[in-house]
Order: sequence, then C-alpha cells, then structure tokens
Amino acid sequence: MKQTSNAIRFETQIPLREVMKNNPTMVGIEANVAKAAKTMCHDEVGSVIIIDRKKPIGIVTEEDITCKVVAKDLKPSTVHVNEIMSTPLITVSADKTVGDAAHMMVKHKVRRLPVIDSKNNVIGIVTVRDLLAVSNELNELLADLIEINREEIVEQGMCNRCSQMSDDLKRVDNVMLCSSCREEDNIR
Repeated sequence: MKQTSNAIRFETQIPLREVMKNNPTMVGIEANVAKAAKTMCHDEVGSVIIIDRKKPIGIVTEEDITCKVVAKDLKPSTVHVNEIMSTPLITVSADKTVGDAAHMMVKHKVRRLPVIDSKNNVIGIVTVRDLLAVSNELNELLADLIEINREEIVEQGMCNRCSQMSDDLKRVDNVMLCSSCREEDNIR
C-alpha cells in the first residue's frame, strides 16, 4: 500500500503469467465452424485461436459463431473459420502485467487476449473474467484490511456508550467510543 496525500492506493503489478490460462484452444485455418464449435465445447471455452503454419492469425468466439453463422442461418460445416475470425489477432506479451492486459482490452475493445512468448508462440490466453477474478480478490483483501484498521479511524460525534459529544471517537467492535469509554475498557 502506498499513502499519498491522505489517500491510500493499493498498488500491484501482477504478472500476466499468474492469471492466464495455459495451452489455449486452437484449430487450423482449414477448419470449419462446426469443428471449431465442437472443439470449444469439448474444451469448455468461449473462443478458439486460429493458426496457420503454427502461427496465430485470428480468433473465433461464441459471439462470432452466433452472429456470423447461426443468425444468418448458415450451415456451420460449410463455413470456414477464416471467413468469420477476427483478424489481425491482438496479442499480449507474457512479460506484461494484468494492468497492461486490461489497458489493451479497453483500447482494442476485446474480451480475450492470446498471450505470446518472445518467439510469437501462443502460450496462454487471458480473458476479462480472469482479470475480474483478480480484481475481486484484491477488493476482498482491501475490505479485510479496512476492517482490521477501522478501529484506528478517529471521528467526531456522539459516543455510542455514554452519549457524550467527542472529537476523539474510535470504532471498536463496530461501536464508536470516546476516549473515556475506551479507557474504562482498557482500550487506547
């Protein structure tokens, strides 16, 4: 935690490698949409990375299949993935952080980022859901830290025990106590 001008800011630079899913689902450019959908169902994922000669070139998502095939009443076995994939593929380097990935997602308006190594090989994928999970964990941690330190917050008001006005109230066990009542309980 870093304290700056009466505000506490939680800083973290979580490496992307710690939240990405390894070995993302991929199919070759020659695959049809039916094969891509079956692969996605088998792997229980919402997207498939399209590769050509072992290099990532695009991505097909559930939304692509729904909007570009099903909504147009096309037969999935007759449509090839290269006809509906999003390209160029937006990727993120494995040495980046969660914050970097989030900024890229916002900038490019995408919900999934394949993670590549220094040789441009896809080694993982990170989704908005992965980033939100990290965010939720950090929020819970911050809430716990606030609760732990809550009794140190000094406020003005009426003591919940003796009903006297005080400018030295502190929260103790979710009750605001003045210095006199805290002294009675041997609490500083």
